[in-house]
Amino acid sequence: MLIAGFPAGSFQANCYVVAPGAGEECVIVDPGQDVVPGLDDLLREHRLKPVAVLCTHGHIDHVWSVAPVCGARDVPAWIHPEDRHLLTDPGAGISGPGAQIFGGLQMSEPDDVRELVDGAILELAGLQIEVTHAPGHTRGSVTFRLPGENVLFSGDLLFAGSIGRTDLPGGDYPTILRSLAACLTLPDETVVLPGHGPQTTIGRERATNPYLAEAAPLAGPSTGI
Repeated sequence: MLIAGFPAGSFQANCYVVAPGAGEECVIVDPGQDVVPGLDDLLREHRLKPVAVLCTHGHIDHVWSVAPVCGARDVPAWIHPEDRHLLTDPGAGISGPGAQIFGGLQMSEPDDVRELVDGAILELAGLQIEVTHAPGHTRGSVTFRLPGENVLFSGDLLFAGSIGRTDLPGGDYPTILRSLAACLTLPDETVVLPGHGPQTTIGRERATNPYLAEAAPLAGPSTGI
């Protein structure tokens, strides 16, 4: 199994490539702002051929480069239907001054957009990828799990020491707590590859993350995106 990634753009959102090994087909997870040069380098280094782009959710920092990446390589993008509108209307996922700034961006859908379904098993690039709808950060947030590898791409659901903010349009704190509770049914050794920041494990977050404690804070974080 080959998993590689890097933080992209001013938002430092993690973009990942996943493949059975070097020299094989791969999927790309969350190609965000200014991702193309770094992504091209990564694909060239490992001799990978992308077959799909997977989006954990529709926020601009995670989907900024979806259309150009898909268009350049003629591959489909997968996103939950509740977040599909954010591919063309990024301002709808942001509140305050940012909504006006990013709402002015000219964005388009890739030619081939496919909708994710809760519980689906995607068979792509020789991989089995389990999709779980995990709303709360956005209505269409999902996680991607590689069951045989104990790896979870959590998007902005779960971070090392924190969780996704819920004060943006489509966010809801009680809902994200339910999504997190479902996430915590995974084994402790499950490696969590989040949308921002370093990797962690389910066991570490279960033991130390204040938002996962029995008496969770009354509100989620209000920084980040």
